[in-house]
Amino acid sequence: MPNNPMQPGRLARPKLLVLGATGGTGRRIVAQAIERGFEVTALVRSPQKAADLAGGARIVVGDARDEAALVRALEGQDGVVSALGTPASPFREVTLLSEATRALTRAMTTTGVSRLIAITGLGAGDSRGHGGVLFDRVIVPLLLRRVYRDKDRQEAIVRASGLDWVLVRPSILNNKPARGSVRALTDLADVHGGSVSRDDVARFVLDQVETDGWLRQAPLVTW
Repeated sequence: MPNNPMQPGRLARPKLLVLGATGGTGRRIVAQAIERGFEVTALVRSPQKAADLAGGARIVVGDARDEAALVRALEGQDGVVSALGTPASPFREVTLLSEATRALTRAMTTTGVSRLIAITGLGAGDSRGHGGVLFDRVIVPLLLRRVYRDKDRQEAIVRASGLDWVLVRPSILNNKPARGSVRALTDLADVHGGSVSRDDVARFVLDQVETDGWLRQAPLVTW
């Protein structure tokens, strides 16, 4: 079993590896983590895309599907945030998320890093059917069906990993200013869509790195 769980207040300056750091939400996670005093490492495929990441992040070039690269990037880390994403793919099969997550969980087990916060999305797993009529009946079937199949595989890999994980499922992401609070839900009986800012999701994700309130759960995060 991996050890080295992160506990509130245990680490003066926790070390965090971020995957998907050059994406819209990943950038906010990196910036907020640095503001909160984390030592941040970003694993990126393109150093050019990472050139304008928040100052203070350590950049490691590598593919998130490369287990050896992940093992190297995980050296000395206390936790991992996966903010990996993939564009809509109506015709081609999508495997990036599951392949990267499989490599990541293996590398984390190898290195003894146990805390994993993985962002998936509303519509993954048992949140399917709660995105509202347009999202569930038009957008997912026409554009995102293959992406969500891979998100389902990704979530299954995380759940079976034996790590200290949280699956964060944001509703529809936007770039509006943060409100400073979100609703985190596992009872989705009355949920039919919704939206949330990337900044608020980033704050929630980083809270899960340091606390155990949602450990081994998959909350929907929305306004």
